[in-house]
Amino acid sequence: MASFYRELQKERRIRYERGFERGVRERRPGGGRIGSLRTPTEKLFFILFYYKCYPTFDVLGLLFDLDRSNACRNVQKLTLIAENVLEKKMVLPERKISTVEELLELFPDVKDLFIDGTERPIQRPKDRTKQKANYSGKKKAHTRKNILIADKNRRIGYLSPPAEGKKHDFGMFKDLFPPGVFPKSITLWLDLGFTGVGRDYPAATVMMPKKKPKGGVLTDAEKARNKAISGFRVLVEHAIGGLKRFGIATAKCRNKDGQFNDRVMAISCGLWNYHLKVC
Repeated sequence: MASFYRELQKERRIRYERGFERGVRERRPGGGRIGSLRTPTEKLFFILFYYKCYPTFDVLGLLFDLDRSNACRNVQKLTLIAENVLEKKMVLPERKISTVEELLELFPDVKDLFIDGTERPIQRPKDRTKQKANYSGKKKAHTRKNILIADKNRRIGYLSPPAEGKKHDFGMFKDLFPPGVFPKSITLWLDLGFTGVGRDYPAATVMMPKKKPKGGVLTDAEKARNKAISGFRVLVEHAIGGLKRFGIATAKCRNKDGQFNDRVMAISCGLWNYHLKVC
């Protein structure tokens, strides 16, 4: 709460100085009409409620005594403040990993990493080309996809930029990570959506279930091994479940700004990481 209050004060001061320099503002921060969100506590509750429940701006305005446009403006403004707070708390996921050094700095002393993709439904695009690109055959819906990396404590340390729902998990993986980024000392726990990682990343240690051969069956030993791998790899599903406690990361996306939609996914990961850190 104290960190959120400090960021609010900083944002007010910056807006005042910017307006004063342009000659469009004389009143100091705190002057003028007091809005419906009177205190920092109310503003923090407002933005957390939006992320948790993801109501429409009409409903949000009704609940907090705001018109829909003012509700939208408050969401935009408080989202940036929340992002700054989470960044200073060092709980936001990294968005790019290019070298082994960056990986080890993000996941120090880690022996196991859990990697998976997650999809978020979006509104059906009007453009036919975009419809095809964003249609996920797995989800039978139009989606945007992210790859995330979690550790055994379910902390989401990495969240990829979003991609079209049609794109395959392994195809995204190859575009995101150069071949030498994963050292042999770290085991990557993956599902069958990443088949081919062991071939294209020979320096990596990969644990993945064995796929049933076409027209054949798995032996009892192979089934037992698959069950053991899935039982350990489920930690990444728990991390994704933590992210999707927030309705804004689960419900069909209604916001039109792609940059804002990417930001809210990262903030939702940060809120989940902060929950793990303090609880």
